[in-house]
Amino acid sequence: DENSQLKAIDFGLSDFVKPDERLNDIVGSAYYVAPEVLHRSYTTEADVWSVGVIAYILLCGSRPFWARTESGIFRAVLKADPSFGEPPWPSLSSEAKDFVKRLLNKDPRKRMTAAQALCHPWIKNNDIKVPMDILIFRLMKAYMRSSSLRKAALRALSKTLTVDELFCLKEQFALLEPNKNGTISLENIKAALMKNATDAMKESRVHDFLASLNALQYRRMDFEEFCAAALSVHQLEALDQWEQHARCAYELFEKEGNRAIVIDELASELGLSPSVPVHAVLHDWIRHTDGKLSFLGFVKLLHGVSSRSLAKAQ
Repeated sequence: DENSQLKAIDFGLSDFVKPDERLNDIVGSAYYVAPEVLHRSYTTEADVWSVGVIAYILLCGSRPFWARTESGIFRAVLKADPSFGEPPWPSLSSEAKDFVKRLLNKDPRKRMTAAQALCHPWIKNNDIKVPMDILIFRLMKAYMRSSSLRKAALRALSKTLTVDELFCLKEQFALLEPNKNGTISLENIKAALMKNATDAMKESRVHDFLASLNALQYRRMDFEEFCAAALSVHQLEALDQWEQHARCAYELFEKEGNRAIVIDELASELGLSPSVPVHAVLHDWIRHTDGKLSFLGFVKLLHGVSSRSLAKAQ
């Protein structure tokens, strides 16, 4: 049927995976393989990369990563950036280029999910039902376990989101909000998970996730807080507008959430272990003039902090 929607299907090397499961076998055609597959630690984000490769080829007729040998292709996938300067790219829309770039981000944390791709301005269609995005639950879990200071920082960042960036969050909130009253509860989330979750999701750590949201037993979450809880800092950081987002968010944080804090109190808020040399690690996070969080500290706080990540940074 010439009028049917184009579909690309290849289940030859497919497998069922749980949301918290990682694979380590190097499989797939070299041109389409994601960087994390070559690092032997990957999950469903690798499929999104492959979609990005296909979209790149469909738009310009050439492969984003090319070499004469398989090992050369792998090196290109790991090190090279796809070209967007040669024809026909200059004549294509900025939305088309943004779509492909966000699928071909080498960092899987910054790459769009499949649900987010369906919400992208270049291809979004009112006839397409956006599926529930498991990333939303991971982000909400991290938010609920965050300190009050990090929650305030995330709220400030969420207020800088554009209409297009809010679109996917609105779609996800609608899946969790059956009564359309502007708020969601723990019961709403449980019901939505059971209704929309795949078998793999149900077999994974769903109960562990729900336990992390127990605070919502006693209150409801509105859309404004949901945006703070469900936004991905890593994905925003991959955008060209990230610096503008971060600066605007910091200005809001200065007015609404920033406060004087000593290093030991900040370390306690971050849940750092006593073995971390907090004064050496965190001294740049606090302004010496008034003892409040600096812009550097604000950005690092947005990403969330662990003793492991601080140890790597030293």
